[in-house]
Amino acid sequence: MPRFAGFTVARLLRVAVIAGALAACAHGPAPELPQADLLIVGGSLHDGGTGAMRRADVAIVDDRIVWVGPDAMQRYRAARTIEAAGQVVAPGFIDPHSHPDTYMRSDDPAQRRNAPWLYQGVTTIGIGVDGGGSPDIAKQRAWFEANGVGTNLVPYVGFGAVRSQVLGQSARAPDAAELARMRGLVASAMCEGAFGLSSGLFYVPQSYAGTDEVVAVAGEAARRGGLYDTHQRDESSYGVGLVESTREAIEIGRRAGMPVHIAHIKALGVDVHGKAAELVALVEQARADGQRVTADQYPWLASGTGLAAALLPPRSREGGREAMLKRFADPAQLAGIREEMDDNLRRRGGADAILLTSIGEEWTGRTLAQVAADWRVSAIDAALRIIGQDERPPGVRSSASIASFNMRQDDVDLLMQQPWVVTSSDGSNGHPRQYGSFPEKFARYVRERELLDIATFIHRSTGLTADILGLQQRGYLRPGYFADVVVFDPATLAARATYVEPRELSVGVSHLIVNGVVAISDGAQTDELGGRMLHHVPTEGTCP
Repeated sequence: MPRFAGFTVARLLRVAVIAGALAACAHGPAPELPQADLLIVGGSLHDGGTGAMRRADVAIVDDRIVWVGPDAMQRYRAARTIEAAGQVVAPGFIDPHSHPDTYMRSDDPAQRRNAPWLYQGVTTIGIGVDGGGSPDIAKQRAWFEANGVGTNLVPYVGFGAVRSQVLGQSARAPDAAELARMRGLVASAMCEGAFGLSSGLFYVPQSYAGTDEVVAVAGEAARRGGLYDTHQRDESSYGVGLVESTREAIEIGRRAGMPVHIAHIKALGVDVHGKAAELVALVEQARADGQRVTADQYPWLASGTGLAAALLPPRSREGGREAMLKRFADPAQLAGIREEMDDNLRRRGGADAILLTSIGEEWTGRTLAQVAADWRVSAIDAALRIIGQDERPPGVRSSASIASFNMRQDDVDLLMQQPWVVTSSDGSNGHPRQYGSFPEKFARYVRERELLDIATFIHRSTGLTADILGLQQRGYLRPGYFADVVVFDPATLAARATYVEPRELSVGVSHLIVNGVVAISDGAQTDELGGRMLHHVPTEGTCP
């Protein structure tokens, strides 16, 4: 062994260690560990990216993640520590397309927690979808800042809301001045923080708009870095058909110069079953050509909409409710309406495939066929009676709500496996997807059927969704990112909501943190409202 002035290397090292310890004592005790508000330790962590699960801890200070890695308890002292052994720690799930208005706009703080989403592990939800988003983004933001909300909100300005504000329920095209007003409303909303333009071209009055009109309006969102999110014109065979409608959605994005996101992608109805492969081919070609095209999907075989939207021809709803009822009262017009309703009912699988789901009505939880039999009338007459009793305008998400069993499993499976399809709920009142989409997808398609692995499920419910929406510092567990975190038991995460009992909270989420605020603790929601209405930063130089 080498020697230095009579000392071996080993002895020199021992002396150095002792000297270091004596020096530390001379300068007082070791410095205290930095303070964290919350540690999550011992769990199997997935950071939201494309990598694998790993054992790692998370440290949170205020609304931010400050550490992701091993041995957090040796690095931080914390006011609270969550032991996550045996559980999965992941970014809070992001639902890009949903309808939480009943909850988030309530005067009751308990409702504004958005419990149906919290218990699914969702921390962020897209609002103003299907073209329904108000262009007054600043007013909405002020309200939520004053009143609080349980989840983060990603607002869209809606093509339908803008068109209705300028043209009402008219089926005509806008003149130059009216188109300029529509474009101005979208521009203003984008400058107030909207993340893009949503459309619902299936719904009246948006269905009256031609492609050129949509492109012109969408261009204002495109200039400011926005996304085009669309419930496309036809998911079935109502008019242009599913394939041509998908081509139109892609064309709108290409011509406007913006990313396209197809909401709740599906092949709806007997006429288009088996066409999912054609949708995949269209999207893949657009992506190969350099266009950004993505989609979301909910894991159910029944869609949800209004009875009027499902069965009435669009022309019967022009001009609003009173005009519609006058057409019903005209035998000549009603005959034509009934004929089209018959065909619409056929493509959705018949009256036995229509479950009426409006909360608190005499027909709730029964099929259209059952109600028609009770009333001793035809299914079309029963539908007209129900629609006629509904006092709301027959537009987006109005009229008696239904669950429509119209999808085929192989189409759902194929779309779910695409790397550009993320998880959503399209959560609307009366359908179990509002309370259970993310746990249902995990339980059925990850745990039971193994169609997806757990890492893919998490990535397509968190990081990929954040990237699509353009969310900054969200969707991943990384230092400096906002502390939106879910802790769940992979053995028990599941939906309890069903088509008959659609308002049952999901199980399996033990803890949920929204912006550093604990929203679910040991499986029970707290009183905290940790959510925020998020703000999209428009492209530089495009706003006053």
